[in-house]
Amino acid sequence: MEYINERLLVTQSIQYNDPLAITSLSHKDCETIRKKHRILVEGEDVPPPICNFEDMQFPEPILVKLAEKGIVQPTPVQVQALPVILSGRDMIGMASTGSGKTLAFVLPMIMMAIQEEYVMPFVGREGPLGLVVCPSRELAKKIYDVVEEFVECTREYNDYPVIRSMLCIGGVDMRAQLEILKRSVHIVVATPGRLSDMLSRNLMNLDNCRYLVLDETDRMMDLGFEDNTRELIDCFRDRRQTILFSATMPKKIRDFARSELVKPVIVNVGTASLNVIQEVEYVKQEEKFPCLLKGLEKTPPPVLVFSESQADVDKIHKYLISKGVEAVSVHGGKGNEERQHAISIFKAGKKDVLVATAVVSKSFDFPNIQHVINFDMPEQIEKYVYRIGRCGEAGIATTFITRRQSETTLLDLKQVLVEAKQKVPPVLAELSDETEVVAFGNANQFKVCANCGELSHCIQNCPKLERQNIQVGGYIYEGQFWDRRL
Repeated sequence: MEYINERLLVTQSIQYNDPLAITSLSHKDCETIRKKHRILVEGEDVPPPICNFEDMQFPEPILVKLAEKGIVQPTPVQVQALPVILSGRDMIGMASTGSGKTLAFVLPMIMMAIQEEYVMPFVGREGPLGLVVCPSRELAKKIYDVVEEFVECTREYNDYPVIRSMLCIGGVDMRAQLEILKRSVHIVVATPGRLSDMLSRNLMNLDNCRYLVLDETDRMMDLGFEDNTRELIDCFRDRRQTILFSATMPKKIRDFARSELVKPVIVNVGTASLNVIQEVEYVKQEEKFPCLLKGLEKTPPPVLVFSESQADVDKIHKYLISKGVEAVSVHGGKGNEERQHAISIFKAGKKDVLVATAVVSKSFDFPNIQHVINFDMPEQIEKYVYRIGRCGEAGIATTFITRRQSETTLLDLKQVLVEAKQKVPPVLAELSDETEVVAFGNANQFKVCANCGELSHCIQNCPKLERQNIQVGGYIYEGQFWDRRL
Protein backbone atom coordinates (compact mmCIF):
# COMPACT_ATOMS: atom_id res chain seq x y z
CA MET A 1 0.00 0.00 0.00
CA GLU A 2 2.87 2.38 0.78
CA TYR A 3 4.33 1.75 -2.67
CA ILE A 4 0.99 2.46 -4.33
CA ASN A 5 0.62 5.73 -2.42
CA GLU A 6 4.17 6.72 -3.33
CA ARG A 7 3.45 6.14 -6.99
CA LEU A 8 0.24 8.15 -6.68
CA LEU A 9 1.98 11.12 -5.05
CA VAL A 10 4.74 11.19 -7.64
CA THR A 11 2.31 11.07 -10.55
CA GLN A 12 0.12 13.77 -9.03
CA SER A 13 3.06 16.15 -9.33
CA ILE A 14 2.79 15.92 -13.14
CA GLN A 15 -0.13 18.06 -14.24
CA TYR A 16 -1.31 19.39 -17.55
CA ASN A 17 -1.45 23.19 -17.72
CA ASP A 18 -3.25 25.16 -20.40
CA PRO A 19 -0.89 27.42 -22.36
CA LEU A 20 -1.10 31.15 -21.62
CA ALA A 21 -2.83 31.90 -24.92
CA ILE A 22 -5.63 29.56 -23.87
CA THR A 23 -5.97 30.60 -20.24
CA SER A 24 -6.17 34.23 -21.30
CA LEU A 25 -9.33 33.58 -23.33
CA SER A 26 -12.32 35.43 -21.94
CA HIS A 27 -15.57 33.72 -21.12
CA LYS A 28 -17.09 35.37 -24.19
CA ASP A 29 -14.27 34.04 -26.41
CA CYS A 30 -14.79 30.52 -25.08
CA GLU A 31 -18.53 30.69 -25.67
CA THR A 32 -17.94 31.95 -29.22
CA ILE A 33 -15.73 28.95 -29.96
CA ARG A 34 -18.25 26.55 -28.45
CA LYS A 35 -21.11 28.10 -30.39
CA LYS A 36 -19.13 27.82 -33.61
CA HIS A 37 -18.57 24.10 -33.01
CA ARG A 38 -22.09 23.49 -31.60
CA ILE A 39 -20.70 22.46 -28.22
CA LEU A 40 -22.81 22.54 -25.05
CA VAL A 41 -21.02 22.37 -21.70
CA GLU A 42 -22.08 22.22 -18.08
CA GLY A 43 -20.08 22.07 -14.89
CA GLU A 44 -17.87 24.07 -12.57
CA ASP A 45 -14.72 25.77 -13.89
CA VAL A 46 -14.94 24.21 -17.33
CA PRO A 47 -11.51 24.27 -19.05
CA PRO A 48 -11.42 26.49 -22.16
CA PRO A 49 -11.75 24.86 -25.58
CA ILE A 50 -8.58 24.38 -27.65
CA CYS A 51 -8.75 24.39 -31.44
CA ASN A 52 -5.37 22.88 -32.32
CA PHE A 53 -3.40 19.84 -31.18
CA GLU A 54 -0.13 21.73 -30.68
CA ASP A 55 -1.56 23.76 -27.79
CA MET A 56 -2.66 20.52 -26.11
CA GLN A 57 1.02 19.70 -25.48
CA PHE A 58 0.98 16.25 -27.04
CA PRO A 59 4.39 14.60 -27.57
CA GLU A 60 6.03 14.97 -30.97
CA PRO A 61 5.37 11.36 -32.10
CA ILE A 62 1.63 11.81 -31.58
CA LEU A 63 1.56 15.12 -33.45
CA VAL A 64 3.50 13.55 -36.33
CA LYS A 65 1.12 10.57 -36.44
CA LEU A 66 -1.93 12.82 -36.46
CA ALA A 67 -0.47 14.73 -39.39
CA GLU A 68 0.28 11.49 -41.26
CA LYS A 69 -3.34 10.44 -40.85
CA GLY A 70 -4.50 13.79 -42.21
CA ILE A 71 -5.95 14.84 -38.86
CA VAL A 72 -4.96 18.50 -38.79
CA GLN A 73 -7.70 19.98 -36.59
CA PRO A 74 -9.62 18.55 -33.62
CA THR A 75 -13.24 17.60 -34.19
CA PRO A 76 -15.85 19.51 -32.14
CA VAL A 77 -15.94 16.88 -29.40
CA GLN A 78 -12.13 16.89 -29.23
CA VAL A 79 -11.98 20.70 -29.04
CA GLN A 80 -13.67 20.61 -25.64
CA ALA A 81 -13.25 17.03 -24.37
CA LEU A 82 -9.45 16.89 -24.71
CA PRO A 83 -8.82 19.96 -22.51
CA VAL A 84 -11.27 18.63 -19.93
CA ILE A 85 -9.67 15.19 -19.81
CA LEU A 86 -6.11 16.49 -19.90
CA SER A 87 -6.89 18.72 -16.92
CA GLY A 88 -7.80 15.63 -14.89
CA ARG A 89 -11.56 16.23 -14.58
CA ASP A 90 -14.27 13.60 -14.59
CA MET A 91 -16.31 13.99 -17.76
CA ILE A 92 -19.54 12.89 -19.38
CA GLY A 93 -19.34 13.08 -23.15
CA MET A 94 -22.45 12.96 -25.31
CA ALA A 95 -21.39 12.43 -28.91
CA SER A 96 -22.46 10.36 -31.87
CA THR A 97 -20.54 7.59 -33.58
CA GLY A 98 -17.85 8.95 -35.88
CA SER A 99 -17.43 12.19 -33.93
CA GLY A 100 -13.81 11.48 -32.98
CA LYS A 101 -14.51 10.57 -29.37
CA THR A 102 -12.10 7.60 -29.42
CA LEU A 103 -9.08 9.86 -29.88
CA ALA A 104 -10.51 12.18 -27.23
CA PHE A 105 -9.94 9.56 -24.53
CA VAL A 106 -7.09 7.56 -26.08
CA LEU A 107 -4.56 10.37 -26.56
CA PRO A 108 -4.64 11.62 -22.92
CA MET A 109 -4.29 8.02 -21.73
CA ILE A 110 -1.13 7.52 -23.82
CA MET A 111 0.22 10.87 -22.65
CA MET A 112 -0.37 9.84 -19.03
CA ALA A 113 1.43 6.52 -19.60
CA ILE A 114 4.47 8.28 -21.09
CA GLN A 115 4.64 10.67 -18.15
CA GLU A 116 4.38 7.77 -15.71
CA GLU A 117 7.27 5.92 -17.34
CA TYR A 118 9.50 9.00 -17.16
CA VAL A 119 8.92 9.39 -13.43
CA MET A 120 8.42 5.87 -12.07
CA PRO A 121 8.53 3.08 -14.68
CA PHE A 122 6.25 0.09 -14.35
CA VAL A 123 7.98 -3.14 -13.31
CA GLY A 124 6.92 -6.76 -12.91
CA ARG A 125 3.19 -7.29 -13.01
CA GLU A 126 2.23 -3.66 -12.47
CA GLY A 127 -0.57 -2.03 -14.39
CA PRO A 128 -2.75 -1.08 -16.00
CA LEU A 129 -2.63 2.67 -15.59
CA GLY A 130 -5.53 3.28 -17.98
CA LEU A 131 -8.58 1.09 -18.61
CA VAL A 132 -11.19 1.36 -21.36
CA VAL A 133 -14.36 -0.72 -21.00
CA CYS A 134 -16.90 -1.06 -23.81
CA PRO A 135 -19.87 -3.34 -24.55
CA SER A 136 -18.74 -5.43 -27.52
CA ARG A 137 -15.67 -7.28 -28.80
CA GLU A 138 -15.84 -5.44 -32.11
CA LEU A 139 -15.80 -2.02 -30.48
CA ALA A 140 -13.02 -3.10 -28.10
CA LYS A 141 -10.91 -4.30 -31.04
CA LYS A 142 -11.48 -1.02 -32.87
CA ILE A 143 -10.39 1.04 -29.86
CA TYR A 144 -7.41 -1.22 -29.23
CA ASP A 145 -6.27 -0.75 -32.83
CA VAL A 146 -6.36 3.03 -32.35
CA VAL A 147 -4.36 2.71 -29.11
CA GLU A 148 -1.77 0.46 -30.76
CA GLU A 149 -1.45 2.77 -33.76
CA PHE A 150 -0.48 5.72 -31.59
CA VAL A 151 1.56 3.69 -29.11
CA GLU A 152 3.54 2.21 -32.00
CA CYS A 153 4.49 5.66 -33.24
CA THR A 154 6.14 6.48 -29.89
CA ARG A 155 8.23 3.29 -30.11
CA GLU A 156 9.90 4.65 -33.23
CA TYR A 157 11.48 7.42 -31.15
CA ASN A 158 14.38 6.28 -28.96
CA ASP A 159 13.79 9.07 -26.46
CA TYR A 160 10.34 7.77 -25.55
CA PRO A 161 9.60 4.88 -23.17
CA VAL A 162 7.93 1.69 -24.34
CA ILE A 163 4.19 1.72 -23.69
CA ARG A 164 2.41 -1.63 -23.64
CA SER A 165 -1.29 -2.18 -24.30
CA MET A 166 -3.53 -5.24 -24.11
CA LEU A 167 -6.85 -6.32 -25.59
CA CYS A 168 -8.93 -8.11 -22.95
CA ILE A 169 -11.93 -9.76 -24.62
CA GLY A 170 -13.53 -13.16 -24.81
CA GLY A 171 -12.68 -15.40 -27.73
CA VAL A 172 -8.96 -14.59 -27.37
CA ASP A 173 -6.51 -17.00 -25.74
CA MET A 174 -6.15 -15.83 -22.14
CA ARG A 175 -2.57 -17.17 -21.98
CA ALA A 176 -1.44 -14.51 -24.44
CA GLN A 177 -3.07 -11.85 -22.28
CA LEU A 178 -1.34 -13.20 -19.16
CA GLU A 179 2.04 -13.03 -20.90
CA ILE A 180 1.53 -9.32 -21.50
CA LEU A 181 0.50 -8.78 -17.88
CA LYS A 182 3.70 -10.46 -16.65
CA ARG A 183 5.76 -7.74 -18.33
CA SER A 184 3.49 -5.00 -16.93
CA VAL A 185 0.91 -3.19 -19.02
CA HIS A 186 -0.04 0.48 -19.23
CA ILE A 187 -3.33 0.40 -21.15
CA VAL A 188 -6.05 -2.25 -21.24
CA VAL A 189 -9.09 -2.21 -23.54
CA ALA A 190 -11.70 -4.69 -22.34
CA THR A 191 -15.23 -5.98 -22.45
CA PRO A 192 -17.00 -6.41 -19.08
CA GLY A 193 -17.23 -10.23 -19.15
CA ARG A 194 -13.57 -11.12 -19.69
CA LEU A 195 -12.39 -8.27 -17.47
CA SER A 196 -14.60 -9.40 -14.56
CA ASP A 197 -13.32 -12.93 -14.99
CA MET A 198 -9.66 -11.88 -14.81
CA LEU A 199 -10.23 -9.60 -11.82
CA SER A 200 -12.21 -12.22 -9.88
CA ARG A 201 -9.40 -14.78 -10.44
CA ASN A 202 -6.75 -12.25 -9.35
CA LEU A 203 -5.06 -12.50 -12.74
CA MET A 204 -5.10 -8.72 -12.95
CA ASN A 205 -5.66 -5.92 -10.47
CA LEU A 206 -6.47 -2.22 -10.64
CA ASP A 207 -4.26 -1.08 -7.77
CA ASN A 208 -2.38 1.36 -10.01
CA CYS A 209 -5.21 2.20 -12.39
CA ARG A 210 -6.17 5.86 -12.27
CA TYR A 211 -7.85 6.46 -15.63
CA LEU A 212 -11.16 4.75 -16.41
CA VAL A 213 -13.12 5.16 -19.64
CA LEU A 214 -16.61 3.73 -20.04
CA ASP A 215 -17.48 3.93 -23.73
CA GLU A 216 -21.00 3.41 -25.09
CA THR A 217 -22.24 3.34 -21.50
CA ASP A 218 -25.89 3.33 -22.48
CA ARG A 219 -25.28 0.24 -24.60
CA MET A 220 -23.56 -1.50 -21.67
CA MET A 221 -26.55 -0.78 -19.44
CA ASP A 222 -28.93 -2.07 -22.12
CA LEU A 223 -26.96 -5.34 -22.24
CA GLY A 224 -27.19 -5.77 -18.46
CA PHE A 225 -23.60 -4.91 -17.55
CA GLU A 226 -24.47 -2.37 -14.84
CA ASP A 227 -23.61 -4.76 -11.98
CA ASN A 228 -20.35 -5.75 -13.69
CA THR A 229 -19.42 -2.10 -14.07
CA ARG A 230 -20.12 -1.27 -10.43
CA GLU A 231 -18.13 -4.31 -9.30
CA LEU A 232 -15.30 -3.12 -11.52
CA ILE A 233 -15.29 0.32 -9.90
CA ASP A 234 -15.11 -1.32 -6.46
CA CYS A 235 -11.75 -2.79 -7.52
CA PHE A 236 -10.11 0.65 -7.64
CA ARG A 237 -8.03 1.38 -4.56
CA ASP A 238 -6.84 4.92 -5.19
CA ARG A 239 -7.69 8.07 -7.02
CA ARG A 240 -9.20 7.68 -10.46
CA GLN A 241 -10.38 9.92 -13.26
CA THR A 242 -13.57 8.65 -14.86
CA ILE A 243 -14.61 9.41 -18.43
CA LEU A 244 -18.09 8.33 -19.48
CA PHE A 245 -19.21 8.48 -23.11
CA SER A 246 -22.83 7.93 -24.03
CA ALA A 247 -24.91 9.09 -26.99
CA THR A 248 -27.96 9.41 -24.77
CA MET A 249 -28.65 9.97 -21.10
CA PRO A 250 -31.42 7.62 -19.90
CA LYS A 251 -32.26 7.25 -16.21
CA LYS A 252 -29.85 4.36 -15.63
CA ILE A 253 -26.95 6.46 -16.87
CA ARG A 254 -28.01 9.44 -14.76
CA ASP A 255 -28.17 7.27 -11.63
CA PHE A 256 -24.82 5.69 -12.41
CA ALA A 257 -23.13 9.04 -13.03
CA ARG A 258 -24.59 10.47 -9.80
CA SER A 259 -22.99 7.72 -7.75
CA GLU A 260 -19.64 7.25 -9.52
CA LEU A 261 -18.50 10.60 -10.97
CA VAL A 262 -17.42 13.66 -9.04
CA LYS A 263 -18.36 17.14 -10.25
CA PRO A 264 -18.12 16.07 -13.88
CA VAL A 265 -17.89 18.39 -16.82
CA ILE A 266 -20.57 17.51 -19.34
CA VAL A 267 -19.70 17.96 -23.00
CA ASN A 268 -22.51 17.58 -25.52
CA VAL A 269 -21.89 17.99 -29.22
CA GLY A 270 -25.32 16.73 -30.26
CA THR A 271 -26.33 13.39 -31.65
CA ALA A 272 -28.46 13.58 -34.79
CA SER A 273 -26.39 14.89 -37.69
CA LEU A 274 -27.82 17.86 -39.53
CA ASN A 275 -25.95 16.74 -42.64
CA VAL A 276 -27.95 13.52 -42.92
CA ILE A 277 -31.15 13.65 -44.97
CA GLN A 278 -33.71 11.82 -42.85
CA GLU A 279 -36.67 10.34 -44.72
CA VAL A 280 -39.49 8.57 -42.89
CA GLU A 281 -41.92 6.36 -44.83
CA TYR A 282 -45.17 4.95 -43.49
CA VAL A 283 -45.60 1.46 -44.96
CA LYS A 284 -47.67 -1.63 -44.33
CA GLN A 285 -45.79 -4.54 -42.79
CA GLU A 286 -46.29 -6.73 -45.88
CA GLU A 287 -44.93 -3.98 -48.16
CA LYS A 288 -41.58 -3.58 -46.42
CA PHE A 289 -39.59 -5.87 -48.70
CA PRO A 290 -40.64 -4.18 -51.96
CA CYS A 291 -40.06 -0.79 -50.33
CA LEU A 292 -36.60 -1.93 -49.32
CA LEU A 293 -35.69 -2.76 -52.91
CA LYS A 294 -37.03 0.61 -54.03
CA GLY A 295 -35.04 2.32 -51.29
CA LEU A 296 -31.82 0.75 -52.47
CA GLU A 297 -32.25 2.62 -55.75
CA LYS A 298 -31.97 6.01 -54.04
CA THR A 299 -28.18 5.97 -53.76
CA PRO A 300 -25.17 4.02 -54.97
CA PRO A 301 -23.57 1.58 -52.49
CA PRO A 302 -22.44 1.07 -49.80
CA VAL A 303 -25.73 0.77 -47.90
CA LEU A 304 -26.48 -0.36 -44.34
CA VAL A 305 -29.82 -2.01 -43.56
CA PHE A 306 -30.80 -2.33 -39.90
CA SER A 307 -33.38 -4.68 -38.41
CA GLU A 308 -34.34 -5.34 -34.82
CA SER A 309 -34.18 -9.15 -34.77
CA GLN A 310 -31.64 -11.72 -35.91
CA ALA A 311 -34.36 -13.72 -37.66
CA ASP A 312 -35.42 -10.69 -39.71
CA VAL A 313 -31.79 -9.98 -40.64
CA ASP A 314 -31.53 -13.48 -42.08
CA LYS A 315 -34.84 -13.07 -43.96
CA ILE A 316 -33.80 -9.72 -45.43
CA HIS A 317 -30.41 -11.11 -46.43
CA LYS A 318 -31.97 -14.10 -48.23
CA TYR A 319 -34.51 -11.85 -49.94
CA LEU A 320 -31.86 -9.47 -51.26
CA ILE A 321 -29.69 -12.34 -52.49
CA SER A 322 -32.72 -13.78 -54.33
CA LYS A 323 -33.18 -10.42 -56.04
CA GLY A 324 -29.59 -10.32 -57.21
CA VAL A 325 -28.33 -7.80 -54.63
CA GLU A 326 -24.74 -8.27 -53.43
CA ALA A 327 -25.42 -8.42 -49.69
CA VAL A 328 -23.93 -9.83 -46.50
CA SER A 329 -25.36 -10.00 -42.99
CA VAL A 330 -24.13 -9.63 -39.42
CA HIS A 331 -25.81 -10.27 -36.06
CA GLY A 332 -24.97 -11.55 -32.60
CA GLY A 333 -25.96 -15.11 -33.44
CA LYS A 334 -23.13 -15.49 -35.93
CA GLY A 335 -19.62 -16.55 -34.95
CA ASN A 336 -16.86 -14.00 -34.54
CA GLU A 337 -14.96 -15.16 -37.65
CA GLU A 338 -18.11 -15.08 -39.77
CA ARG A 339 -18.91 -11.57 -38.62
CA GLN A 340 -15.39 -10.33 -39.22
CA HIS A 341 -15.37 -11.83 -42.72
CA ALA A 342 -18.68 -10.17 -43.62
CA ILE A 343 -17.46 -6.83 -42.29
CA SER A 344 -14.13 -7.05 -44.14
CA ILE A 345 -15.61 -7.84 -47.56
CA PHE A 346 -18.22 -5.11 -47.12
CA LYS A 347 -15.53 -2.59 -46.21
CA ALA A 348 -13.45 -3.72 -49.19
CA GLY A 349 -16.35 -2.88 -51.51
CA LYS A 350 -16.90 -6.48 -52.57
CA LYS A 351 -20.49 -6.35 -51.30
CA ASP A 352 -22.93 -3.48 -51.73
CA VAL A 353 -25.27 -3.98 -48.77
CA LEU A 354 -24.72 -4.99 -45.15
CA VAL A 355 -27.80 -6.16 -43.24
CA ALA A 356 -27.35 -6.07 -39.48
CA THR A 357 -28.83 -5.80 -36.03
CA ALA A 358 -27.85 -3.02 -33.62
CA VAL A 359 -24.41 -4.61 -33.05
CA VAL A 360 -23.15 -2.75 -36.13
CA SER A 361 -24.69 0.60 -35.26
CA LYS A 362 -22.15 1.09 -32.45
CA SER A 363 -19.28 -1.29 -32.99
CA PHE A 364 -17.87 -0.57 -36.45
CA ASP A 365 -16.73 2.36 -38.51
CA PHE A 366 -17.56 2.41 -42.21
CA PRO A 367 -16.29 5.14 -44.52
CA ASN A 368 -18.50 6.72 -47.15
CA ILE A 369 -21.81 5.08 -46.25
CA GLN A 370 -24.30 6.56 -48.72
CA HIS A 371 -27.53 5.25 -47.27
CA VAL A 372 -28.82 3.82 -44.00
CA ILE A 373 -32.18 2.03 -44.10
CA ASN A 374 -34.04 1.29 -40.88
CA PHE A 375 -36.15 -1.70 -41.90
CA ASP A 376 -37.59 -1.47 -38.38
CA MET A 377 -37.94 1.70 -36.35
CA PRO A 378 -36.43 0.96 -32.91
CA GLU A 379 -38.52 1.69 -29.83
CA GLN A 380 -35.72 3.71 -28.22
CA ILE A 381 -34.95 6.96 -30.02
CA GLU A 382 -31.28 6.73 -29.01
CA LYS A 383 -30.94 3.61 -31.16
CA TYR A 384 -32.35 5.51 -34.11
CA VAL A 385 -29.82 8.29 -33.53
CA TYR A 386 -26.95 5.81 -33.43
CA ARG A 387 -28.05 4.19 -36.67
CA ILE A 388 -28.39 7.34 -38.73
CA GLY A 389 -25.03 8.42 -37.37
CA ARG A 390 -23.44 5.77 -39.58
CA CYS A 391 -24.20 7.88 -42.66
CA GLY A 392 -21.39 9.79 -44.26
CA GLU A 393 -21.54 13.48 -45.09
CA ALA A 394 -24.81 14.35 -46.84
CA GLY A 395 -25.94 10.72 -46.70
CA ILE A 396 -29.54 9.56 -46.61
CA ALA A 397 -31.31 7.73 -43.78
CA THR A 398 -34.61 6.06 -44.68
CA THR A 399 -36.82 4.71 -41.90
CA PHE A 400 -39.91 2.52 -42.28
CA ILE A 401 -42.63 3.04 -39.69
CA THR A 402 -45.83 1.03 -39.32
CA ARG A 403 -48.93 1.21 -37.18
CA ARG A 404 -47.17 -1.09 -34.71
CA GLN A 405 -45.00 1.79 -33.48
CA SER A 406 -45.95 3.31 -30.15
CA GLU A 407 -47.05 6.94 -30.09
CA THR A 408 -44.21 7.77 -27.72
CA THR A 409 -41.64 6.49 -30.19
CA LEU A 410 -43.25 8.41 -33.05
CA LEU A 411 -43.35 11.62 -31.02
CA ASP A 412 -39.67 11.25 -30.19
CA LEU A 413 -38.92 10.66 -33.87
CA LYS A 414 -40.87 13.78 -34.78
CA GLN A 415 -38.84 15.83 -32.30
CA VAL A 416 -35.59 14.59 -33.81
CA LEU A 417 -36.74 15.49 -37.32
CA VAL A 418 -37.87 18.96 -36.28
CA GLU A 419 -34.67 19.71 -34.41
CA ALA A 420 -32.54 18.55 -37.35
CA LYS A 421 -34.66 20.70 -39.71
CA GLN A 422 -35.90 17.68 -41.64
CA LYS A 423 -39.18 17.16 -43.47
CA VAL A 424 -41.84 15.77 -41.15
CA PRO A 425 -44.19 13.33 -42.91
CA PRO A 426 -47.95 13.87 -42.50
CA VAL A 427 -48.36 10.78 -40.33
CA LEU A 428 -46.02 12.35 -37.77
CA ALA A 429 -47.16 15.94 -38.28
CA GLU A 430 -50.64 14.95 -37.14
CA LEU A 431 -49.29 13.79 -33.78
CA SER A 432 -49.16 16.40 -31.04
CA ASP A 433 -48.99 16.80 -27.31
CA GLU A 434 -47.69 19.43 -24.94
CA THR A 435 -44.10 18.23 -25.37
CA GLU A 436 -43.70 19.13 -29.03
CA VAL A 437 -41.84 22.06 -30.55
CA VAL A 438 -44.08 25.06 -31.29
CA ALA A 439 -41.84 26.99 -33.67
CA PHE A 440 -39.55 25.68 -36.34
CA GLY A 441 -37.77 28.90 -37.25
CA ASN A 442 -36.46 29.68 -33.77
CA ALA A 443 -34.48 26.88 -32.10
CA ASN A 444 -35.19 28.34 -28.66
CA GLN A 445 -38.98 28.28 -28.93
CA PHE A 446 -40.24 25.11 -27.28
CA LYS A 447 -43.21 24.30 -25.12
CA VAL A 448 -41.73 21.61 -22.91
CA CYS A 449 -38.88 19.15 -23.40
CA ALA A 450 -40.20 15.65 -24.06
CA ASN A 451 -37.54 14.16 -21.79
CA CYS A 452 -37.40 16.33 -18.68
CA GLY A 453 -40.25 18.82 -18.89
CA GLU A 454 -38.00 21.90 -18.95
CA LEU A 455 -38.14 24.85 -21.31
CA SER A 456 -35.63 26.15 -23.90
CA HIS A 457 -34.44 22.82 -25.26
CA CYS A 458 -35.80 19.66 -26.84
CA ILE A 459 -35.36 15.93 -26.51
CA GLN A 460 -31.98 15.59 -28.25
CA ASN A 461 -30.43 18.45 -26.25
CA CYS A 462 -31.92 17.60 -22.90
CA PRO A 463 -29.04 17.82 -20.45
CA LYS A 464 -30.57 20.16 -17.88
CA LEU A 465 -32.22 17.73 -15.48
CA GLU A 466 -29.45 15.19 -15.86
CA ARG A 467 -26.80 17.83 -15.25
CA GLN A 468 -28.56 19.19 -12.19
CA ASN A 469 -28.85 15.68 -10.77
CA ILE A 470 -25.23 14.88 -11.54
CA GLN A 471 -24.01 18.07 -9.89
CA VAL A 472 -26.09 17.31 -6.82
CA GLY A 473 -24.68 13.79 -6.87
CA GLY A 474 -21.16 15.21 -7.07
CA TYR A 475 -21.66 17.07 -3.83
CA ILE A 476 -23.34 14.13 -2.14
CA TYR A 477 -20.51 11.79 -3.00
CA GLU A 478 -17.69 14.26 -2.57
CA GLY A 479 -16.80 12.92 0.85
CA GLN A 480 -16.71 9.36 -0.42
CA PHE A 481 -14.65 10.49 -3.38
CA TRP A 482 -11.93 12.09 -1.29
CA ASP A 483 -11.97 9.26 1.24
CA ARG A 484 -11.10 6.99 -1.64
CA ARG A 485 -8.17 9.21 -2.56
CA LEU A 486 -6.60 9.68 0.85
